[in-house]
Amino acid sequence: MINVTKTFLPPIAEYNKQVQRAWNNQWLTNRGELVLELEDKLRNYLSVSNIIVTNNGTVPLQIALKLLGNQGEIITTPFSYVATTAAIVWENCTPVFVDIHPEYLTIDETKIEAAITNKTTAILATHVFGNPCNVEAIEAIAQKHKLKVIYDAAHSFGVRHKGKSIFDYGDVSSCSFHATKLFHTGEGGALFTNDADLQHQIFYSHNFGHNGPLAFHGLGINGKMSELQAAMGLAVLPYMETILAERKKVVNYYNQHLDFSKLQALKIRETTDWNYGYYPVIFESEEHLLRVEKELNSNQIYPRRYFYPSLNTIDYAKGQSMPISESVASRILCLPLYVKLSVDKLERICFFINN
Repeated sequence: MINVTKTFLPPIAEYNKQVQRAWNNQWLTNRGELVLELEDKLRNYLSVSNIIVTNNGTVPLQIALKLLGNQGEIITTPFSYVATTAAIVWENCTPVFVDIHPEYLTIDETKIEAAITNKTTAILATHVFGNPCNVEAIEAIAQKHKLKVIYDAAHSFGVRHKGKSIFDYGDVSSCSFHATKLFHTGEGGALFTNDADLQHQIFYSHNFGHNGPLAFHGLGINGKMSELQAAMGLAVLPYMETILAERKKVVNYYNQHLDFSKLQALKIRETTDWNYGYYPVIFESEEHLLRVEKELNSNQIYPRRYFYPSLNTIDYAKGQSMPISESVASRILCLPLYVKLSVDKLERICFFINN
């Protein structure tokens, strides 16, 4: 069986070594030694000034929207994982969709201003498959209209744009450390900001609002990462260069062996150091996709229709028609991509797609 992804697991002895530290400390949560060490190592690895690790990748979006959304209209993309839109609605904000660029698949920055109203409070855009949005254009729009910018960077671990971490852009960026991601903590995530005051708000917001054990800065929830999650992260992080190199090999194989006369590949934005997180292909029609998917499945190969459906079509989103996103969502398939995906399996995948 060839699944769309496969979790990278470090040698269990290395994970157990980290877990043993938590046992020795008798400290399993509430920002213990392992969480603090993981934050420090990630800060250095990613070349960012601030990071707060969390228990999953959706809580960061909810915290950012709670702090910056003000229950207003949030301009967002219809082409993302459902968590992006769900977080907006969950925080009593209103998603206002803007269609996507047909090649980069990120929000079309040229259509954002037309969607701004006096109720707009923020822009929440997704770096799709780790492919950066046009961050410079979005920043200019946000400054002009005095809006906040939140980036759903769930797929963007290690991505750099114009020489700096993609997490350095926007008022807040989030990341997912879910088990299917390049770097993972089993389940987890992180928040990033360069604003010291906002960093302070984010910190207490993810920790019940605590200001010491007996006082509170304000409203908060429990977004803390556990020591057991941090143990996994500390065991995985030393393998990041291997993970990236292995995934790059798979991407290069697809690039060289797929027949692109009837397929469209993701166009990576210029001046980007990409992370080889996903390999999406866009078919000429949904019928073509379904035909190929059926053939792959019958041979125990399981790609994923990701992202599908276009989020503006979900009942609780109540979005207007987004022709490009709806078309792409109906025709896109993410191919298997993970460490140690062998050449013979890649040959089989390409054979069934090309034929």
